Amino acid sequence: MKRVGAKNAPFFRIVVADGRSPRDGRFIEEIGTYQPLKPGENFVLNLERAQYWISKGAQPSETVASFVKKARRAAAPAGNAP
Repeated sequence: MKRVGAKNAPFFRIVVADGRSPRDGRFIEEIGTYQPLKPGENFVLNLERAQYWISKGAQPSETVASFVKKARRAAAPAGNAP
């Protein structure tokens, strides 16, 4: 995650980056955003691109992994509702 928010107003971009790059440095692709102070749904994630990069060997941070898990649950069919 790349921090771009102001002091006391954190805002993060969820990015795919080389492990050798600094936290707020160069990245390959932006796949979402995260606003930790926003109540409720505080992240947006392009699940398709996240799954693509994970399939190519990318290792998500713990926070991003939890977002992927939540996004998968939200995207899954709601079962056999009448």
